[in-house]
Amino acid sequence: MMIVLAGSLDSKIRAKCEERLNSRLLLYLLIYLRLIIIAMNITSLTMVETSLLVAILFGIGVLFYRRFLSGHRGGSSQASGEEKYGLKVNGDKSSEGTWKSTQFEYPKIEPVTTPLRSIKPVTYRPFKWGKYVVAMGLRTMQWNEWIELDQEFERYFKIREERLRVRGERLLKTLPERPGIVGSGEPAAVELLYELAEFLSRRYPDVYRVTRLAPSEGSYGWYGQGQIKDITIVPLNRKFVIGEDDPLKISSLLIQEDFAIMVEGSDGRYYFQAGAVLIAGSWRMEDKLGMALDEIHTSGNVPQYQSKLDSPMARFFTKFPLDKPVARDNYTFQVVPEAKEDALDFAELAWAQTMKGSEDLKISEGQMWLKESYDDEDSKAIGQIQQDVSTPSYPPIGPSTVWLRVERETMRRLPRTGAVIFTIRTYQTRISELAKEPGVPGRIASALRSWPDDVARYKGHEAYEGIVEYLDECHAEQVRVGVYKEEVPFAEQHCLNSWLLRYPSSFKF
Repeated sequence: MMIVLAGSLDSKIRAKCEERLNSRLLLYLLIYLRLIIIAMNITSLTMVETSLLVAILFGIGVLFYRRFLSGHRGGSSQASGEEKYGLKVNGDKSSEGTWKSTQFEYPKIEPVTTPLRSIKPVTYRPFKWGKYVVAMGLRTMQWNEWIELDQEFERYFKIREERLRVRGERLLKTLPERPGIVGSGEPAAVELLYELAEFLSRRYPDVYRVTRLAPSEGSYGWYGQGQIKDITIVPLNRKFVIGEDDPLKISSLLIQEDFAIMVEGSDGRYYFQAGAVLIAGSWRMEDKLGMALDEIHTSGNVPQYQSKLDSPMARFFTKFPLDKPVARDNYTFQVVPEAKEDALDFAELAWAQTMKGSEDLKISEGQMWLKESYDDEDSKAIGQIQQDVSTPSYPPIGPSTVWLRVERETMRRLPRTGAVIFTIRTYQTRISELAKEPGVPGRIASALRSWPDDVARYKGHEAYEGIVEYLDECHAEQVRVGVYKEEVPFAEQHCLNSWLLRYPSSFKF
C-alpha cells in the first residue's frame, strides 16, 4: 500500500515522503494496517459494510499521513510558502552557519480595502480549558498577516510618539558590532524599515503612500521596483523621509507593534542587537539589549524556560527558514485603576504602573531592583518606595479594573541580513467586556486555576486572583440561559450577591 501511495505522488512530494519516513511513522503505519486487517476479517459485516469501513480507514490514513508531513515542515497542515505562493528563494545559510544575502521574491500582498476607522482590533483569546502547558505555541503566519492595523492606530501612534519624546534611547536603540561575538544591528534595522514600507504600502494602500527612486540593481524595492524614498501616513499627514532619521524611529512610528532585531553571533546564538520596545508594559528594553536569546529569558525568570523552551527555541532560530514566518500568542492580566477614558494612556498600555511601580525603579515579583544610580530626590524617596513595594497595594479589583493583555507575536527572517525580526502587538480588553463573550469567562477562570505556582507568580496572579469568582458567576449564568453549553467539568460556583457585598465599589453596570 505504501508503494502504491508513493507512486501516485509527483517526484517532489515523493522525495519529501522518503525523507520523512522515520521510525515513528512506520509504527503508526503498522498500527493502521493492523486495523484494516481486523476490519476485513470481521465476519459479522456484509461486503458493503466491510468495504465502507476500509474506505473510511483509508481516508483517515491519508489525512493523517498528510498532517504528519506538514507537522515536520513546521507544524502546519497548510502548504509551505514555496508551494502555495510560488516563492523564489536563492541562497541560504552556509555550512558554517553564516547567513548569505538572499534574493527573495515575495508573494503578492492582498490590499485591505476596509477604512481604517472601521477595522476593529482582532479578538485573540489564547487561554484554554484544562491544564496549562509551557510550550512555544508557534503557528504558521500568512504573509498578509505580518502587521495588523486597526481603528486604534492613531491612539497608539500618539502614545508611542510621546514615549519616544520622553524616554528616547531607553526605548529604541541599535548596538554596534562586538568583534568576535556579533555584528551590528544597523544593517538589519535599515532592511527592516524598507521591508515595512514595502509591505504596509501594499497591504494598507489607503493608509500609506510612498514615493520611489528609479529602479537600480541591488535596491531594496520589491518586484524590481525602485527603492522607496519616503512614506506618508495619510490619515495623520505624517511624512517620513528614509535616510533623514533613525530607521528604528521611523519603523516604530509606522506600526502599532514593538519589535526586536535578533542577529546571529559567531557562536550560533542570536543576540538582541536593535529594537524599539515602546509599550512592553512590564519589561524594559534597556535591561535586555545585547543579550543572547537564552539570556533574555533566563534573566527575566521565564517559568520552565531551561527545561521546556531553551533547546527547542535554539533549534528553531538556527533552522528558521526565510519563507515560513510564524506567529504565537501570549497573555496575562493587569490591574488598572478607574480613569477617564479621554486620557491618552488610560489603560496603562505602555507601562503597568499600578502593578510594577515606577518604570525607573524596576520591580519584579514583589522585590525592588536597585536603580543603577540615584540622585538626591531619589534617595529621599527610596525609603517610602521600599515600604510600598514590600506591601503592594492594588485598587479594588473587578470587571472594570482588571484587563486582559494579549501579545500577538510574529517572527520572520530578513533575506539580506538573515536577522530574525520579532514583533509584539499588544491588545487590551476589560474583563467586563470579555464576560459578555460566550464561553470566555469560563475559559479564563479555568486558565487562571491551571497556572503552576511559577507561572502564577510570573504573571502577577496575586493582584487579580479574586476576579475568578466573578468569572465563575458569569460562566454559570451563560450556561443557565443557554448562551454557552458547558462541555467540561467546572469548578464550584459562588454567589454573585456575596461578591457584590464584599466588593461593592469595584463594580459598574
